[in-house]
Order: sequence, then C-alpha cells, then structure tokens
Amino acid sequence: MSAARAPSLRLRLLAGTLAWMLLSIALAGWALRALFQDHITQQLQAQLVVQLDQLSAAMDWSPQGGASVAPMAADPRLAQPLSGLYWQIDRLGAQPQAALARSRSLWDQALALPPAPDAYPARGHGTLVLRDAQGHELLAVARTLQLPDDDAPPLRLAVAGDKALLAEPLQRFTRLLLAALGMLALAMAVAVAVQLQLALHPFKLLRRRLAAVREGRAARLEGRFPQELQPLVNEFNHVLAENADMVQRARTEAGNLAHAVHTPLSVLANAAAQDGGPLAQLVGEQVASARRQVDYHLARARAAAAVRATGLRTPVLAPLQALLRTMQRLHAGRGLAFELAPQAQDGAFRGEEQDLYELLGNLIDNAGKWARTRVLVDVRREGGQLCFTVDDDGPGIPEALRARMFERGVQLDERRPGAGLGLDIVRALAQTYGGSVQAQASPLGGARLRLCLPAA
Repeated sequence: MSAARAPSLRLRLLAGTLAWMLLSIALAGWALRALFQDHITQQLQAQLVVQLDQLSAAMDWSPQGGASVAPMAADPRLAQPLSGLYWQIDRLGAQPQAALARSRSLWDQALALPPAPDAYPARGHGTLVLRDAQGHELLAVARTLQLPDDDAPPLRLAVAGDKALLAEPLQRFTRLLLAALGMLALAMAVAVAVQLQLALHPFKLLRRRLAAVREGRAARLEGRFPQELQPLVNEFNHVLAENADMVQRARTEAGNLAHAVHTPLSVLANAAAQDGGPLAQLVGEQVASARRQVDYHLARARAAAAVRATGLRTPVLAPLQALLRTMQRLHAGRGLAFELAPQAQDGAFRGEEQDLYELLGNLIDNAGKWARTRVLVDVRREGGQLCFTVDDDGPGIPEALRARMFERGVQLDERRPGAGLGLDIVRALAQTYGGSVQAQASPLGGARLRLCLPAA
C-alpha cells in the first residue's frame, strides 16, 4: 500500500474512540430523558391522587339534590375551562349516569371513562389513560365510592390531567441535558485527542531515532521508550548489531581474499619483471589484468555490503580536497590545475569513504588525462542526492561515444594509459548505491562527468 493511502493509526484510534464515546453519551442521554419523563409522570399521577383524595373528602349525596361537592382547596385550573386538569363523578349501579357532576374546566364535555371494574386495587385507586374530545391524551386516576347513606348509589370519582402538562418541563430538561451532554462530549473529545497525542509521542521519538540511524548520526536506537515499545527497540538494536557484524565480516573476508590473491600475483609480477622475454611480458600483462579484475569485483562486493548496512555517513568535501591535492602532485609534470568550485556545497554521502575515494578518484584522474590546463570539480545537493561534476578543458567527447566510454574494457584513445576498467568501476559502484554517472559537454570546452550518489 502506498504511503498516501496508508491508514493512520491516530485517526483510527480517534475515530473509534469518538464513535464509542458519542454512542455512549447518546444512550446515556436517552436513558436520562426516559427516567426524567417517568419521574414527572409519577409526579403528575401523585398530584392527581391528591386531587382525588380532596374530591372524595368533599363529596356528598342527598336524595333530593343528588351528588354535591363542598368547596375544597383545589387547584385553580379545575375552574378554568379546558385547562387540562379535570374531575368527574359518575353514577354506577342499576341506574348508571355519566358525568353526574364534573369540574368547570370540562365545560360542556365529559370524560370518556371505561366501564368501572368491580373493585379498584387495594391502594384505593386505579390508573387510566384517556383521550378528550380534542384527541389529547389524558392520565387519570379513579376510585369507586360508596357513601354510608342507605339510598346512596355507588359512585366513581375520576381526576384527569392532560399529558401536555408534561411537555414543557420535559422540553426544558431536554434542552439542558443536550447542552450538558454536548459540553461533556466536547471535553471528552479534547481529552481523547490530548491522550492520543501523549500516547503516540513515543512513536515520533522512535521515528527520529530511526532517521538518525539511517542518516549515519547514530549506530543504534537510543533513548527511553515505554514498556510496550522497548522490546521492539531492543530487537531492532539487535538486528543493527548483527547487520554491522555481518558487514564487518564481509569486509574482513574481502580483505583476506584480496591479500591472498595479491600475494601470488605480486610474486608472479616480480618474477616476470626479472625476465625481459615475451613470456615474462605476457605474464606481467595478465597479472596486471588480474589485479584490476580483483579490484573491480572486490569494490562491487564492498559497495553491495555497504548499501545493505545502516548508519553509513561520509562527508564529501574533505575527501574531495584530499583527492585534488593528490591529483595535483600526480599530474605535476603537465602543470595542470585541479580546482574545487567556490560554490561547492558540503554534504554527506550515504556510503563507504573508500568507495567515495574510488569513485571520485577515477573520475578526476580520467579528467586529468584529457585536460590541457584545468580540471574543475563541483558538488551540489539535489533532492536526496549529491551530484558531483568533473569538468576539463580537453578535446571533449563526441555525443555518440559518451555512453560507450563507461563500458567495460573500452578505451576511446588507446594511446592514453589504462585498461578501460576505471569508468566501468565507477558506473558499477554508482548503480550499486542507487546512483548514476553520465558524460556531458563541459562549459570549459572539454568533457563533464556527472556523478549522482545518495545523500545521508
């Protein structure tokens, strides 16, 4: 998966936590609202029971006047038409009559009470849900009453309240609840974001430490990490140590091989030098070719091991200046000037110092062979690479031959010293490190060799 499409651990944790948090807050809000609604419903029912008790106490019966209600300290809404609070008395028994007496708040309406049961619960009243003429839902409490008079029929007393009376306190509570839960959700979201920032901070530290290892500023991961990350850090440091040991063993083996091969080659070269015959000349040429081949393959093997290693960092200006001084002495007989461009930028090469000497040494030496009076070397950082340019004021290289000059064993001018392996080694090493080398026309009039290598 590409880096642009890689899922973010921070976003996944934040989204998951916020989703569960919001769901929990929503469920808590729904439960609190339901509990409050049940509470105010029970309060309304308790008020209705109080009104029912007062009505029962004020109720009287006479054969001439029928049912009558004495004045009582009742809710003033019972006298206000269609106020939402009502009472009603029905006659039961052999001659039932609905709305024998009713509150002024009912006006010309009557409560549509269902048939009365034989007896209400032991607590003395029953709870009913009714609807008035306008379709409003009513909560009612009712009880049967048998007065002690001999001719008094059984009566049913009912007090009802419109459930719309619950709407206003419920809406007010809901608004306050939403505001409180919103503030709680915001505070928890900020807390979650801060907690994630603190929890993921060690990963930022780990990334910086890894970058330091990759850039060569550290050989291992240093610093204190949480217990959950410390095993990973320990394993990574163990891998780094094993990798460094492996590279060191590879370098040692390469050095041993070079020493083992160069020793018999030196013996053969010395023996051939003591004899001027054709066979000695042939042996000397083959020994020189074998040495170049060994150097070529050992350089590639060393570079391949260095590429797999981590923490390699070689500053470029100091080796470059040292090479220019060496080339100045080497070509002193021709009076060449080897110069470093004033605007050359300092930087670090992500590789072995020996390979940097090998690469630049071959390029500068090749420029010195072709230059008439001057060789100019420059280095610039371009993105993640260091690009070196080696310019000379020699005859230059035809465009058709610029690609062939890096082929193995190719010499554009057989009169020049060399076996055509130097530039091939440069190309092989550059490609091994993930870089490139190419020939161009130089502003000095000769050739420009441009070498790009990974920067540390």
